[in-house]
Amino acid sequence: MDMFLLRTIISAVGILIAANFELCFCGCARAEYEINGECCPMCAPGNRVYWHCTEDTSTTCVPCPTSTYTDEPNKLNACFPCTVCDAIKGVRPRKACTRSADTICEPHEEFHCIKPNKGSCELAVEHSKCNPGQYIKKTGTAFTDTLCADCTDGTYSNGYLMACQPHSKCEIKGLTEVKAGTTSSDAECEKVTSVGLIVGVTLTVTVLVAVLVALIAYIKYRKHKASCSNENVRYKTPPQATEDDSDQQKGQTSLNLL
Repeated sequence: MDMFLLRTIISAVGILIAANFELCFCGCARAEYEINGECCPMCAPGNRVYWHCTEDTSTTCVPCPTSTYTDEPNKLNACFPCTVCDAIKGVRPRKACTRSADTICEPHEEFHCIKPNKGSCELAVEHSKCNPGQYIKKTGTAFTDTLCADCTDGTYSNGYLMACQPHSKCEIKGLTEVKAGTTSSDAECEKVTSVGLIVGVTLTVTVLVAVLVALIAYIKYRKHKASCSNENVRYKTPPQATEDDSDQQKGQTSLNLL
């Protein structure tokens, strides 16, 4: 029984060694690919296969055309098209495409990447906006979103502050609080005027208005009186004789003498 088990183990090990030896002996090297039973050298990044190798010739490679690339050793018959950074997807080009490297896209300002790929970004979305009553705990980056946190009691933020601000203390300023603060707005303060001051100002304004009205009435009265005096003088002054009237009077006198 022990001998049978030993023979079984030895046979299994022998099969594994033979299989591995055959794979190692028959497989192509890391920078090669197999085609038609031949191990052909791969083309370098930035190139593609034009002709596969034969028994007598090596692989023939050609550079990638414009706007295409390969970024790894390859056995491709065609290069990959360069990525176009699409503004609709929230990205813009950071590094232009070359024959050996694809375009590198980055998020627009105020955006962060949600679909990275090989150091580039395929899709980005706008940073979150903090709501009133929250502050910006951590500013968003090209690959992380904005982090918001709630304000505590006695503080407030409009959603754009880096830290919540304490509510104003109206009594310290000598003012009266007319509206309590919330987590999204500051307290509202107002200067309260005393009743005596209000009455005094009201009386002063009333007196000034009365004086002004009386002055206007007096000025109108003086103008009216002056106008009446001028009318009386105009009607009481005898009319002055004209030159024609004088000649007529002389003629009448001459007739009387005759």
